[in-house]
Amino acid sequence: MKTLDKTLKGLMTSVALLSITAVAMPSVAFDDGDKPGEEKPKKDKPKKEDNKKKDDKKSDKKADGKDAKKDGKDAKKKKKKKKKTISEVTKDFTVKDGFFKLYEDPKTGKLKMEISKDHLGKEFIYNSVISNGVVEGGHFTGQYRANAVMKFVKVRDTIELHTVNTSFHFDKDQAIARAEKANRSDALSKILKIEAKSKDKKAFLVDATAIFKGEGLDPIKRLGGPRPRPGQFTLGKMNPKKSKINFAKSFKDNTAVKVDYVYSTPRPTGPASAAVVDSRNVNVSVHHAFVRMPEDNGFIPRMDDPRIGYFLDSVTSLTDRSATPWRDMVNRWHLEKKDPTQAVSEVKEPITWWIENTTPVEYRDVIKKATLAWNEAFESAGLKNAIAVKVQPDDADWTAEDINYNVLRWTSSPQPPFGGYGPSFTNPRTGQILGADIMLEYSFITNRVNQSKIFENAFIKEDHVDEEANAFMAKLNDHAKHCNASYTLQMNNLVGQALAAAQGRSPEESKKIVEESLYYLILHEVGHTLGLNHNMKATQARSFAEKDDISKQGDGLVGSVMDYPAINFAPKGKDQAHYYTVKPGPYDHWAIQFGYSPDMEDPAKRKALLSRSTEPKLAFGNDADDMRAPGKAIDPRVNIYDMTDDAVAFASERLASDKAAMETLKDKVLGDADNYQFLRNSYAILTGDMLWQGRVVSRYVGGVYVDRSEPGQEGAVAPYRPVPLAKQKEAMKVLREQIFAPDAFEASAELISHLAIKRRGFNHFAITEDPKLLMRTYNIHRDVMSQLLHPRTITRLSDTQMYGNEYSAAEMMDDLSAAVFEDDIRNTVNGVRQNLQLGYVNSLIGMLSNPAYDFIGRSSALYQLKSIRKDMDRARTRDISTRAHRDHIKLIIDKALEVNNG
Repeated sequence: MKTLDKTLKGLMTSVALLSITAVAMPSVAFDDGDKPGEEKPKKDKPKKEDNKKKDDKKSDKKADGKDAKKDGKDAKKKKKKKKKTISEVTKDFTVKDGFFKLYEDPKTGKLKMEISKDHLGKEFIYNSVISNGVVEGGHFTGQYRANAVMKFVKVRDTIELHTVNTSFHFDKDQAIARAEKANRSDALSKILKIEAKSKDKKAFLVDATAIFKGEGLDPIKRLGGPRPRPGQFTLGKMNPKKSKINFAKSFKDNTAVKVDYVYSTPRPTGPASAAVVDSRNVNVSVHHAFVRMPEDNGFIPRMDDPRIGYFLDSVTSLTDRSATPWRDMVNRWHLEKKDPTQAVSEVKEPITWWIENTTPVEYRDVIKKATLAWNEAFESAGLKNAIAVKVQPDDADWTAEDINYNVLRWTSSPQPPFGGYGPSFTNPRTGQILGADIMLEYSFITNRVNQSKIFENAFIKEDHVDEEANAFMAKLNDHAKHCNASYTLQMNNLVGQALAAAQGRSPEESKKIVEESLYYLILHEVGHTLGLNHNMKATQARSFAEKDDISKQGDGLVGSVMDYPAINFAPKGKDQAHYYTVKPGPYDHWAIQFGYSPDMEDPAKRKALLSRSTEPKLAFGNDADDMRAPGKAIDPRVNIYDMTDDAVAFASERLASDKAAMETLKDKVLGDADNYQFLRNSYAILTGDMLWQGRVVSRYVGGVYVDRSEPGQEGAVAPYRPVPLAKQKEAMKVLREQIFAPDAFEASAELISHLAIKRRGFNHFAITEDPKLLMRTYNIHRDVMSQLLHPRTITRLSDTQMYGNEYSAAEMMDDLSAAVFEDDIRNTVNGVRQNLQLGYVNSLIGMLSNPAYDFIGRSSALYQLKSIRKDMDRARTRDISTRAHRDHIKLIIDKALEVNNG
């Protein structure tokens, strides 16, 4: 009842209030017109006094309005006047003075940058390096990325960050130079709001977090390119909430900011390795650097020449009328003589290398000696002690990412992307090298290999042993960022270890192999940082007769340390010389003279030096010329895993050594071993080496020797000369007897039955562990055959007949058919040869309708198919497997001919 009384009282009160409100409201508030039966009230006329009062009120309101507006404007003016200066905005920030002054908020970590009027419109260099990443994501520690020219431009209340196009040159003395901006684009990378100014208005504060934290400077995830395969691991989207600036520093000539990017996805696209603890959140750390553009330092750009191999900053002249309007500048350091009057002088400032404190102590002395060995080459250029080496103290307060230090670094990665890697960054305006690092991977000096599918694929492809994890390497088209020397050396070392074990050599020989290979690797990677690119023709400098005579190798085993050579392992019964060259070779001295000698500013001296390119020990051909992949390039002398000026003879000798090693491998390797893993690896690496030697030999069939001398140069020959008939025939003979022969890969049952993998957890869960020997030999045969039957090889055999080739496509394919079929045409065909023969026939059938082949090649394929079909009818055997195999060949040939006839 009390509750009800309260409710009623509340309602009464509300009604009363409503009544009062209704009475108080003016009656004209809502006028619905006259109501029926009511008299309309009369309206009184307003008095004059009332009108005057109203006018006075209006005028007061107008005056008040004007005053209010005036007060508002005054307030705005006062507000504008009170806008804080840089010093006021950043009073509680940590100041980091240097090239660009930085201000860091200690509470939030946000970063501000001061840009002075002196910075505006002035070019500087941007460089980025991966501090840490995961290989399957396409990133690894020490990976060099962007190298560009940038500038800040003030536009009203903003600062724009532009990336400058440096690819073209205009002669300023020509009228057409006024159109240099036409039809080419710089890039507007960022627009930054000016947050404050200095008191003198000569400096501007912008949000540096906006510059570095996003991906505007350097897109970490690859732009363009092929889509990832289904199930392939990829990074998610950059997560701005989880990403953060790790540190920021500024020095006199550069400003550095490191950012930890986090890439997140709720649904990962594929499995990752153990290097990734959670695929939903993957970290990639990037070191960004803004570097002062060198000015008036006396550095003179040096133009490139095709007879010698330097990395370049490529520039095309758009005012040059020549057929080759190129102004490509070689990449080189700025080295100056202390005394220009001396033929050989100390340098003013050497290139100083720091051995990082992560380097295994037992290898530091070898690394130092190998690095300093380049000083001998620099003396040829008149520069003494051009390179210095120091060791980073354990308590050093700097890191390898600091561009003020050139560092020899070590990592030990779960998925090693390299064993050695020597990139540098430059001034794109001049080609001057400003900084470099060398990355060394601990796996290089171990026997660690990936056991997945070891018999089907391992050591067959030139990519790193874990193809899935390292597939991204194939995308690194810029060779300055991609070197596989360490992988080839590691594979060579494993070949050497297997051969040494099979021949019963002492453990000291294995130690010497590792030490010489490490020495070679340092020489090679330092060479890259000096500006030199690869020279895959350098093994041609050593004659086959001298390879085992160390007394004849005073100037080095090969012409250059910039090659990927085969290990020089002496056959049983011969003296062992160097396994690898241990000093810069004749080509290296010559190349350093070209890049660094002050004399090269004299056109006559430059011409005289380059005229020596025809000397055998100065032979040069880089990655663009090498024939490592089927159908790539044309000169078989430019290759990897070869050795000496007679690579076919060397390959034949090595193939014999590999085959002989199989006979003693089990007894020599097992010994005191507690598992069969090294035996298994040794078999795989020896058969892999047989493939590589077969590859080298196959390139001489249909090959063309290339000479890049200038017209009229002494010693010059025709630019294109087909490989002589005798050499092509010799190559086919080696392939027939040592690669395609029925017993070429024969091994004892005793050896094969012991090729066991060491169990580790569930590592056999998805595959069976038995040796897949037939698949392995089939892949080896298919690889070599892919070069011999490549459309470019077949077409070139016919094209080169127009200028001297005596080996036709038809004759080559006739020899190839004989190599594949003749040796067992009257006998049982073993499993290895069955796979080879069917693979070959299917390749011929594929040629018939493939427009990539010329008509001559297709006609030759048809002729071979008909000949093979007749041979299968004539062949007789009681072996059921062989009869079934031959019936299969006849069936697929008949079907192919029927289809093509139809």
